Amino acid sequence: MNFRSLGRSGLKVSEISYGNWLTHGSQVEEDAALACVRAALDEGITTFDTADVYAATRAESVLGRALKGQRREGLEILTKVYWPTGPGPNDRGLSRKHILESINGSLKRLQTDYVDLYQAHRYDHETPLEETMQAFADVVRQGKALYIGVSEWTAEQLHEGVKLARQLGIQLVSNQPQYSMLWRVIEAKVVPASRELGVGQVVFSPIAQGVLTGKYKPGQKPPEGSRATDQKGGSGFVQRFLRDDVLTRVQQLQPVADGAGLSLAQLAVAWVLQNPNVSSAIIGASRPEQVKENVKASGVTLSAEVLRRIEEIIGPIAERDPAKTVSPEKRP
Repeated sequence: MNFRSLGRSGLKVSEISYGNWLTHGSQVEEDAALACVRAALDEGITTFDTADVYAATRAESVLGRALKGQRREGLEILTKVYWPTGPGPNDRGLSRKHILESINGSLKRLQTDYVDLYQAHRYDHETPLEETMQAFADVVRQGKALYIGVSEWTAEQLHEGVKLARQLGIQLVSNQPQYSMLWRVIEAKVVPASRELGVGQVVFSPIAQGVLTGKYKPGQKPPEGSRATDQKGGSGFVQRFLRDDVLTRVQQLQPVADGAGLSLAQLAVAWVLQNPNVSSAIIGASRPEQVKENVKASGVTLSAEVLRRIEEIIGPIAERDPAKTVSPEKRP
């Protein structure tokens, strides 16, 4: 496993991290979830990403149990706050009240005294940014988080957030966006701003919810047990890619992957890691074998010819509109 700096900070993270969105506490049973975490640890992954909203807080609890007994100093644990975790109007967003209450709940579920990175899961248009950043600063000063990050913030929001963080004497070091061969909306504005600000990307869905594995075939029903058939929330996220024009082009990547000595999934993860602004790529898994396969993308350098062929095949259908980086105008 290779390691990279998280943005311009001194924190090192495994360039492939393990995330439990749509899996722990939801798509897979706990025994399978624990097996996946053990596989991640065995393969050298030290960075684990979760959020309070995943599986209605259950994902944090499963991850806490899975990591119990591990040397805490050898792990980087990341979680997030913003989406609803209860029925009340203050059980969501980035108000001071919700942030300070949510960090305590996350620490309890994760069975740890602190998280390495606490992330704003979206931008909250209903709370003054000054209030949000002051609350994050207090979380850091209380020793409950070491660094602050965000998720799916625009370039302008990143500039504002980093400016306030510096004034408050804390480090906003990361952004967590969706990024893959098929979804490149951060490249035009977010990545240039992040390079300027010293913010690193911890990207999710590098395999486009499984589409870039090639298992979805044009003109055919999705395989049983795949993300597209998950009725607990997973199927909704993958639908945007389940078009025959997309699936046909993904199949055309197979010879490229073969020539590079990689599986399609490994090729997809390696592709996002070619971007120097990416600090880590988050992989999920419902089986330990998926973890063992995907971590082989660590340390891979794709040749200029491979990158050119990928661009020829996928470039024409890739989503690049920077306006697709957006947070809800109203709290959900």
